[in-house]
Amino acid sequence: MKTSRRDFLKTTTMAGSALLIDPLKNLESPKPVKVAPGFSLIVLATNWGLEGSVDSFCVKAKAAGYDGIEVWYPTNDKDRTELYAALEKHQLKVGFLVGSGESNYQKHFDVFKQNLEAAVKLKPLYINCHSGRDYFSFDQNKKFVELGTQVSTDSAVPVYHETHRSRIMYSAPVTRQFIEAHAQLKLTLDISHWCNVHESLLQDQKETIDLALAHTEHIHARIGHPEGPQVNDPRAPEWDAAVKAHFAWWDVVVERKKKEGKTMTILTEFGPPDYMPATPYTRQPLANQWDINVYMMQTLRKRYL
Repeated sequence: MKTSRRDFLKTTTMAGSALLIDPLKNLESPKPVKVAPGFSLIVLATNWGLEGSVDSFCVKAKAAGYDGIEVWYPTNDKDRTELYAALEKHQLKVGFLVGSGESNYQKHFDVFKQNLEAAVKLKPLYINCHSGRDYFSFDQNKKFVELGTQVSTDSAVPVYHETHRSRIMYSAPVTRQFIEAHAQLKLTLDISHWCNVHESLLQDQKETIDLALAHTEHIHARIGHPEGPQVNDPRAPEWDAAVKAHFAWWDVVVERKKKEGKTMTILTEFGPPDYMPATPYTRQPLANQWDINVYMMQTLRKRYL
């Protein structure tokens, strides 16, 4: 079948236009709810993958319109001094990540406990825990959850445990077991990991996901898919189903926060290679990590404010 030049140009123009469809711009609005006094939205930036000083990171985050940053708790005096000088200078809030890299349970717990108890003294917005290991026993991992609850109660600093591969809450059913055993458990929801772990958009685990959403206090806003924890660019039309699924989950959490009149904290957390797919040999990222995170921040503000 022969194709005329006019038909060819028409077809390629239509194909090019289809590529401009942005799932983030075509999301249905969340259902309206009565917002109780006290609700606020705080969107934070990640320094994951960025080079340079903490001050230059804060300059970049402030200029983009972020309210604050989420960083690993700095364990030495010099880094803490530099961090808090930059936060004050640029008027930014901070949430901390706390964890441990030890493979031995007791060493892991001891390092985690030391860092957690030191971090709460600085009174961050919250502490997000990369706690435990997926290969520790249930009873061993339960100690991290109990410690987090106790430290949070004593300090009045919110302590959350992240739904993250290789950590305690690496899967939906395992997380459900911990919630059922420890009703005070509070989560940082990075549900992109579960999409990867379960190779699905979790359609077959609605009851468990609903339970996790009810225990979510903080969100890591990265969009995963059944074969990976991060799509290459959420603005690309092929990720429409994944984008809609993630926003539907986040909508549930934000709606609860609005009704309760409480603060909702969200980190935009698209990462660099190897989270970001890259071209072979050159390892050049397929999209711009910082631009995507800023776009996500702007989208979250429009949607939830």
